[in-house]
Amino acid sequence: QVRLVESGGGLVQAGGSLRLSCVASGFIFSIGSMGWYRQAPGKQRELVATITDGGSTNYADSVKGRFTISRDNAKNTVYLQMNSLKPEDTAVYYCNARRKTGSFDWWGQGTRVTVSS
Repeated sequence: QVRLVESGGGLVQAGGSLRLSCVASGFIFSIGSMGWYRQAPGKQRELVATITDGGSTNYADSVKGRFTISRDNAKNTVYLQMNSLKPEDTAVYYCNARRKTGSFDWWGQGTRVTVSS
């Protein structure tokens, strides 16, 4: 089993920055890629960014050039640096870890990000 704990959410004005962190514990060796997803009120959960255990990254078009995902394997932590935040970035952000073998995902409890205009 893997446990994911997010932190770093909060309220920020448009144009501001936040950094989210997600610490993984448990069967760390079983984790392959990690990532961030978000869910705004009334909308489906959507991918924000992912990073493989080798460091390859992928971003949603809506955050390219503004958000940066990174990973510190020594600390079992994945980060999401969010710059130039917009009101439409307001959502609950969820950390995701995917098992190396098979199609199985672990999820964190979510951290809320609110961007005021």
